[in-house]
Amino acid sequence: MLNRRDLTTLIAGLASGLPLQAAEPEPRLRGFTENLPPLNYQEEDTPRGFSVELLRMVAAEAGLGLDIEVQPWTRAMQSASQTPNSVLFSLTRLPEREAQFQWVGPISERRIVIYKLTSRTDLQITSLRQLRGARVGVVRDSAAAKQLLAEGLRSDDDIEWARDDATNLRKLLAGRMELIVLLDWAAAWNLRQLQLPFVTLTQVLEYDASKSYWFGLQPEAPESLRRRLQAGLDKVRRDGRFDALRLRYFS
Repeated sequence: MLNRRDLTTLIAGLASGLPLQAAEPEPRLRGFTENLPPLNYQEEDTPRGFSVELLRMVAAEAGLGLDIEVQPWTRAMQSASQTPNSVLFSLTRLPEREAQFQWVGPISERRIVIYKLTSRTDLQITSLRQLRGARVGVVRDSAAAKQLLAEGLRSDDDIEWARDDATNLRKLLAGRMELIVLLDWAAAWNLRQLQLPFVTLTQVLEYDASKSYWFGLQPEAPESLRRRLQAGLDKVRRDGRFDALRLRYFS
């Protein structure tokens, strides 16, 4: 069945008497993301989460097909860099990443917190300098990990690496480290999955609340594709679907 754009092209061609050319097929988006619930995660082999559902809405508004894969973050970044018309998410917009993507968003605020187990009354951390010498859990290659290294923490001495937040939280509960760096929503979500109350954790420091999450489109993709996606996102915001979706995941 012809879509509206193809039908317009067909009518224009018939009216002009020029030979008709087949319309170029629409690009199909490939989304790559990680397990970072409630933003994005995999459940029973199906990608789910706020950002996943939002990207599906945006792609539908733009008239684009979409496939989404959930992978460990390092592999998701590599897959996106090697795949035409790919979208990496949920992506923190950092200065060093600015030229690496075409940005669509913002899609969510980002509040990163350093937590300890509430039972660890012996830990009294009041500044970032005191993180040195403590064992801090963070997801490898994440924006928060880059910030910790920039603060002077040593990769193997001060940092406990993990592939995702759930793994790091289990390490914290097992006593393998003293502190954990988590998105506040991810902390609440992962504790619920373990049937633990939120008071299991105590906030030590608010580490970063200055940035947002975005969709990152591959830089070689046509600029027109980025504009269509941004227009789709803007429409989803205007008509109320964005706020309704947010309430389902973050209320």
